[in-house]
Amino acid sequence: MHIGGLKPCNNVFLAPMAGVTDLPMRELAVELGAGMAVGEMQSADLSLARSRKTTQRQRHSARAGLRSVQIVGYDPQQLAEAARFNADLGADIIDINMGCPAKKVCRRAAGSALLADEVLVGRILEAVVNAVDVPVTVKIRTGTDPEHRNGVTIARIAESAGIQMLTVHGRTRADRFKGQAEYQTIAEIVRAVTIPVIANGDIDSAQKAKEVLTTTGAAGVMIGRAAQGQLWLPGAVASALATTGDGQAQTPALSEQLRLQGDHLVRLHNFHGDHLGPRIARKHQAWLLESLTAQRAISAEDARAWRQTFNRLESAEAQVECLGEMTDALMSASPTTAPTMQMSSQLCPQMSAAA
Repeated sequence: MHIGGLKPCNNVFLAPMAGVTDLPMRELAVELGAGMAVGEMQSADLSLARSRKTTQRQRHSARAGLRSVQIVGYDPQQLAEAARFNADLGADIIDINMGCPAKKVCRRAAGSALLADEVLVGRILEAVVNAVDVPVTVKIRTGTDPEHRNGVTIARIAESAGIQMLTVHGRTRADRFKGQAEYQTIAEIVRAVTIPVIANGDIDSAQKAKEVLTTTGAAGVMIGRAAQGQLWLPGAVASALATTGDGQAQTPALSEQLRLQGDHLVRLHNFHGDHLGPRIARKHQAWLLESLTAQRAISAEDARAWRQTFNRLESAEAQVECLGEMTDALMSASPTTAPTMQMSSQLCPQMSAAA
């Protein structure tokens, strides 16, 4: 699969999640085998471009693979200027957010609220595509509500405007994250356009990814919330699809998951600093404990106790020490070993142009 002239390592991507997919998370996801990790959405309002929040979201490294920058807004000219700004900073791909259902985004007529105005969608996409020389992609939902699933129309508008890839979350704006994702509309979109379509929504295993790919005919899948606390998941799904087609994604050994969490904590602390780092780390630790509980590697009671202890800690050093103590306790209670996933020692040549 190609995105314009770019070829990701594979077709399993990490979704952009505001406040979650910062540079440390994107680096680890790609190192563990994700085909691409899209950055957190950035406002198209360039008056905010030098704020601490936005400059942190602009940071990138070669370890994070292709640099896909997602922008959000409602004004065609403003979005075009934001696209040029980020392309000048080195973005390989500009992604336009037309899928976020959050009220604070939609009440500004941005995100998935744009799906209600197909004319404006076309103006935005044409403006951004014409503003930059890098591939432009867009992330949408299947429509505004279950009675108005206009995803096929939006997809055709996108292809006509020159969009190079379309990601579709299998819910409407009104659905937010309730219920289950539906993939029939994504299948209809795939049949309606020739550009790559990426399926998103409720994909939490290699088996589910295979089912979605088969059902929709999509070119790839994007994993979002299921990767919280499981940074290894996109890479494990990609590996399973590549080696067995529909096999189970290999869950790393408990010791490996804890080691990865230690690496993640250090990167979060270094990236966000002594004040914000420990605070941001708390939610990632909570997601890890939730995952380990689901794996039955820890009881719900013990997970709750460790989470409460971790959340009281104010320093990076104390958090790392706490994770070490938790690791010792869990490993002494569960001495069994299992095959571990190995980080890639070298990134695949994602930056090369398509042959």
